[in-house]
Amino acid sequence: MKLKTLGLAALMASAAPMAFADAHSQGVTVGMITTLSGGGAGLGIDVRDGFMLAMAQAGRDDIEVIIEDDERAPDRAVQLADRLIQSDDVDILTGIIWSNLAMAVVPSATAQGLFYLSPNAGPSQLAGAGCHENYFNVAWQNDNLHEAAGAYANTAGYTNSFILAPNYPAGRDALAGYQRFFEGDVAEEVYTQLGQSDYAAEISQIRNSGADSVFFFLPGGMGISFMRQYAESGVDIPLIGPAFSFDQGILQAVGEAALGVRNTSQWNRDLDNPANVAFVESFQAEYGRLPSLYASQGFDTANLMLSALDVAHPDDADAFRAALEAADFDSVRGDFTFGPNHHPIQDIYVREVVMEGDVLTNSIIGVALEDRGDAYADQCQM
Repeated sequence: MKLKTLGLAALMASAAPMAFADAHSQGVTVGMITTLSGGGAGLGIDVRDGFMLAMAQAGRDDIEVIIEDDERAPDRAVQLADRLIQSDDVDILTGIIWSNLAMAVVPSATAQGLFYLSPNAGPSQLAGAGCHENYFNVAWQNDNLHEAAGAYANTAGYTNSFILAPNYPAGRDALAGYQRFFEGDVAEEVYTQLGQSDYAAEISQIRNSGADSVFFFLPGGMGISFMRQYAESGVDIPLIGPAFSFDQGILQAVGEAALGVRNTSQWNRDLDNPANVAFVESFQAEYGRLPSLYASQGFDTANLMLSALDVAHPDDADAFRAALEAADFDSVRGDFTFGPNHHPIQDIYVREVVMEGDVLTNSIIGVALEDRGDAYADQCQM
């Protein structure tokens, strides 16, 4: 495998040594556009590191990966995608974390014949009417983990939830997903600004809402800020969230305020299957930290791609697409299949934040939804 990294931010953010080489005329070129600086950089770094770990383990000299930092800016993501497609002649795109960036990049890329493999963002538009035969989501459809949180809230006996999320595609999908499965009432539905850091007003609303539970989706630094402020506020209404707000990197920043919180995920480091055991061990050995949900998704995305490249080159689009659809790889989640809209069908778990030694982490305590696809597949016409 050869790697060409463009952009100082991507180089400085690297957690492990990388080899550099000129692009070569044969083989496959992969363009990775992800967030490596500014707010949310930890998510992109983890996706990149998981992806590149799988690539290093594969030892493929015929694959070049070009990594670019989108700085969480849609305009920059579009510019990078245009250059990767037109100047670098990439065969496959991947890496985008944020749904608003995915909506800016993916439809144009797939319309030009590119394959896009999503290691994270799964907006409802791309699962439903805007689906495309060359678009595959290896993580989830945006609603999924939130649907599982709604299902868990029912079993926990909650009947009146305060719900909040940022006002962007994934945030709107989050609250729609929670309400799709939650059988109780919604005390208030609140949308925050993307990137917001001060939640005093929202916490005051929660305090006065009469809710018996709080569901929130605030990924990256937003979740860190909210959790710290919520703990300091003295409000004791139980929290429920998706894994994005309780992932490995976030937990260390939040601290003990997160202990005991229940959250939902399609992956956890204690899933007992051979692929996951090996992944957790090798990731920690390579990078000196526990893997996150995002790292697991990057790892699976690379291994899906590699399994398809063992069968066909992306130039043979029909054969490569069929190989992707077969998903003939060992996922860290265990069983993995694609639905008709190229989104996963998978179990989604309930986790609890625990302390192991001096490290905060998550432990699986049950299954929230079994073999869950998504709510939009029947709108997809491929």
